[in-house]
Amino acid sequence: MKRLLRRLVLVLVLPALLVVVWWLASDGSTDVFWPPLRTILRTFPDVWTADRLRDDVLPSIWRLVAGYALAAVVGVAAGTVIGSYRRVRAVCEPVLEFLRAVPPPVLIPVIMLFAGIGDTMKVTVIASGCVWPILLNTVEGVRAVDPVMLETARSYGITGPSRLRHLVLPSASPQIFAGLRQALSLGIILMVISEMFAASNGIGFAIVQFQRSFAVPDMWTGILVLGLLGFVLSVVFQLVERRVLAWYHGLRASARRSP
Repeated sequence: MKRLLRRLVLVLVLPALLVVVWWLASDGSTDVFWPPLRTILRTFPDVWTADRLRDDVLPSIWRLVAGYALAAVVGVAAGTVIGSYRRVRAVCEPVLEFLRAVPPPVLIPVIMLFAGIGDTMKVTVIASGCVWPILLNTVEGVRAVDPVMLETARSYGITGPSRLRHLVLPSASPQIFAGLRQALSLGIILMVISEMFAASNGIGFAIVQFQRSFAVPDMWTGILVLGLLGFVLSVVFQLVERRVLAWYHGLRASARRSP
């Protein structure tokens, strides 16, 4: 209990300090674009009502989850194939390096030509950006599987789907989760950008509408909502990661304790 309480204090001390600094730095502000934090917090419950949460926040979360899930499936599947076969990797590597260098926001106008301006476009934009860190980390994770373990599995007749399920994916899972973590933050960015182009709802759409109507405190509340959403998703991701990679963290802890 004491350990949990100490860890909670360590987690909260920096955010609390930043809030205090923000509060003090903006307390006497008369700049219309830099309102006091107390004004933003007072405006927050009036702006983000239950109706707005339903109409703007939930659609954004749905697009983010759909695009992220699509990127995870495609990235892990393609990365496993590319990482497992040297010839496939040699053929695909130049194309992957080219496509990875293209910033995802640049593709939004192109995607709009084929997918329109509805949810399909936004999900595609999120997926097209999130897929690269997942795919590339999966490739590296699969390539790093211990060749001795691969040879042992082959000697015992463990091949095909069984080898993939019980050896390759578990061994590559720490690297895969590293890519999934990178993709999560990228997905939030792309979610907001895609909603700023052509949308009728969403957090990004709401922030742009506030900005265009010069409702600056309302705009800042939207930024706070994005920060809170990112924090909640990060906590959920950490819980899932610790559960899935419990064996990996156990091995690392044992290695640190050993003389």
